[in-house]
Amino acid sequence: MLQYDAVIFDLDGTLTNSERGIVACVRYALDKMNRPVPDADTLRKFIGPPLSESFRIYCGMNDAETEKAVRVYRERYLPIGWAENAVYPGIRALLKALKNQGASVYVATGKPQTPSERILRHFELMQYIDGVAGPTDADPTADKGVLIRRVLQDKNHRRPLMIGDRLSDIIGAKEAGIEGVGVMYGFGEPDEFDGADCPVAQDVPQLSRLLLGKEPKQKGYFISMEGLDGCGKTTQANAVEKALREYGFTVRRTREPGGCPISEKIRDLLLDVNNKGMSDIAEALLYAASRAQHVQEVILPAMKRGEIVLCDRFVDSSVAFQGGGRQLGVPLIQQINAPAIEGCKPDTTVFLQLDHETSLRRRENASALDRMESEKAAFHARVEEAYALLVHQEPDRFITVDARQTPDQITKEILSALFARMKKAGVL
Repeated sequence: MLQYDAVIFDLDGTLTNSERGIVACVRYALDKMNRPVPDADTLRKFIGPPLSESFRIYCGMNDAETEKAVRVYRERYLPIGWAENAVYPGIRALLKALKNQGASVYVATGKPQTPSERILRHFELMQYIDGVAGPTDADPTADKGVLIRRVLQDKNHRRPLMIGDRLSDIIGAKEAGIEGVGVMYGFGEPDEFDGADCPVAQDVPQLSRLLLGKEPKQKGYFISMEGLDGCGKTTQANAVEKALREYGFTVRRTREPGGCPISEKIRDLLLDVNNKGMSDIAEALLYAASRAQHVQEVILPAMKRGEIVLCDRFVDSSVAFQGGGRQLGVPLIQQINAPAIEGCKPDTTVFLQLDHETSLRRRENASALDRMESEKAAFHARVEEAYALLVHQEPDRFITVDARQTPDQITKEILSALFARMKKAGVL
């Protein structure tokens, strides 16, 4: 049985790291008002307390100037700044575990309630939250004690707890007649909780152990990126990795061939333009050998730790390039790779669809071609056909996206489909 049947979290500095967006918006407001911008340490103090209070204290503004600064701040925050944010690693698993064990979970924040709820929905955290209390037009108070009482109103909880990164969270908890826990991974000062007479967690794992008695296990998830050379895999992998990290996941970014020291040495052999005499079967076996080491040393351990593996190419590339391009046949490539992957297949494969003519033009314009990229057009046409067959055979695994779109359009389409699948799999 959990010690606490209701857990109330602060938002900024406790559930999410909002520093990037808030600091950028404060800078924007001060620049627009031709006011000097404080140093980085002072800017960080804007995170948590009400904006009007911070502009008054740290920028010496009067009431009229403060009102204008808040208004100008919101010019950037409402369309952009709110999303320049990231869930702390481990928070998603903690919230899920609290809910699964029967606790009620709330948020009490000095940030206005509407943007707070927007942030929680954006990062798919609202599914774990039973209620949010923040300043509203009807009740603009940011007093933490008042907000805690509001979120707990008419609830009959045995032992509620408030968690936050600032002393005001603990003071608010005491005012509301409940216990408080401070966290040191947010935006508080090093001595923030000195003399506060409350437990303090240095990081999310320690907070999890305090609440649950253990660190909750995050489910691993394996994503591969596939497509012809020049389709934009690297650009999109960068965008996917950034989004996953912002959602609070630990991401293991890797690639094939390569991904670990031994496999990287095999990669050098495979892509060296001086190795044109390499036989097709030797090539296929080297890819499988590189993959075997990669799976054992990188992919399986990361999955076991509950990380998201994001891999640029996997076994589908061998099926397409050696099975199709080299005409060795799909059955042989699958047979060669069976012991290498040990049943390890991507949960989702993002396929950036692009015809081979466009692919080759893009690669030729980008940089010198490696051994595989320098093959004739007929080879790449067979690779394109092999990919099309793979997608047709396993439509539930592949997310197919037209790679002729703009990078932003492609990213939006990938993330929409990927997050839907991760949610269905119980990862998001």
